[in-house]
Amino acid sequence: MKLPSNFYKPLAIGAPEPYRELPVALERMIHFFPGHNEKVRARIGEMIPQVDVLLGNLEDAVPADAKEAARRGFIEVAKAHDFGQTGLWTRINPLNSPWVLDDIAEIVAEVGNKLDVIMLPKVEGPWDIHYLDQLLAQLEARHGLKKPILIHAILETAQGVKNVEDIASASPRMHGMSLGPADLAASRKMKTTRVGGGHPYYRVLEDPHADGSPRASAQQDLWHYTFAKMVDACVANGISPFYGPFGDIQDLDACEQQFRNAFLMGCVGAWSLHPNQIAIAKRVFSPEPSEVLFAKKILEAMPDGTGVAMIDGKMQDDATWKQAKVIVDLAKKVAARDPELAKAYGF
Repeated sequence: MKLPSNFYKPLAIGAPEPYRELPVALERMIHFFPGHNEKVRARIGEMIPQVDVLLGNLEDAVPADAKEAARRGFIEVAKAHDFGQTGLWTRINPLNSPWVLDDIAEIVAEVGNKLDVIMLPKVEGPWDIHYLDQLLAQLEARHGLKKPILIHAILETAQGVKNVEDIASASPRMHGMSLGPADLAASRKMKTTRVGGGHPYYRVLEDPHADGSPRASAQQDLWHYTFAKMVDACVANGISPFYGPFGDIQDLDACEQQFRNAFLMGCVGAWSLHPNQIAIAKRVFSPEPSEVLFAKKILEAMPDGTGVAMIDGKMQDDATWKQAKVIVDLAKKVAARDPELAKAYGF
């Protein structure tokens, strides 16, 4: 067992010190781009200011014969651009794949000082994080990196869900987690081919009426239990939970509803697989101005966070003060990047 006293020590001589507190960043959307697609790479410069995180995808949706091209394309993009406030991430191939060692070694060697986060797919348990943690420390030391690269785990197997709390606490490199519903559905042998969202056959039905009239029913969310479990594990360990992908890129209404559910439950962002999902994520994961203005009233009425105050006919106390602080703290991060919302929030 690793001693607590060693938790924040570098795992290789010369590797940068692990973070004791994660860097503060706005991450409302993680926008994926395929590294092997030259046309998409040509538009990266105009995409950078539009998104909070830009992620070069090397895994799913990249054909086997394009894996090396995707890796080279990501490295090319990373070298060619200044990302400013936009985070630069990559999703590597899974640890049991033949491409993963080259993914990690080449990317850290070539653009490690620009890379913020490595997204690791199909994480089964803390052992996967420990392996990548050690390897990254060795490579960081070898190539003289000045800051540690963080790890973001995708929760997409039944075993990963079972071990979610141990994964969340496995390393000071842990940045957060995303729910991966498609692979998780396959792992659980669920009978759905949808990527995220509800299912028309997964419903609740009201009791029969005495007169035999039609019974109301409502579609349910297949992922609610798993999602809540992931959020609790992340927040308890000081890392960030994300919704993950919503696969039906034409159904913008359903996408917005899923993102909003995630936002209300505690997520800080979601994946955007298509440019038409970027604006949705930006809108949903930025608090409503009316909510921010009301939250500011609560903080102003209870400066030390104790006692009781009546605001607009509603009682506020210590618990609602904490809720208000969550909203105002997020609004400040959003305002720092979005002048329009800063004005609407009154900052």
